Amino acid sequence: MVQELSPFCTTVDTDEKPFTLALPDVWHLASDVYGKLKKNISVLDLAAYLHPTAAVAGTSRKAAQDLIAELEPFDRGGYAGPVGWIGADGDGEWAIAIRGGYIEQNVVTAFAGCGLVAESDPQDELEETELKFTPIRGALS
Repeated sequence: MVQELSPFCTTVDTDEKPFTLALPDVWHLASDVYGKLKKNISVLDLAAYLHPTAAVAGTSRKAAQDLIAELEPFDRGGYAGPVGWIGADGDGEWAIAIRGGYIEQNVVTAFAGCGLVAESDPQDELEETELKFTPIRGALS
């Protein structure tokens, strides 16, 4: 992410090691990344450029997106979209919506995913994804 941000920022910083983000049903390794945008770049420009991130699309991004489009029989919709805010002064904070859902005509569509790599065990990844649905199931029951 630091490499992706560098052309848009005067400074980019992150912690040397990721931290553990403990959620009620799963744990994540996470890293906060901070940057100061160049004067001619808006936070919206940056969000548009970074979407989708390698964390949810893969690398190289274009090749990964082409493969996803070929193999997935559905549109990802809002999955992994940027969610955040921008103030009147141009400051903002953004995250990636890796879990969520929407309601349309009394039908709930929920989305969650997992990070597949060559060494992934499909059953383990399925179980992890099921755990990630726990909060939305709880909210709807």
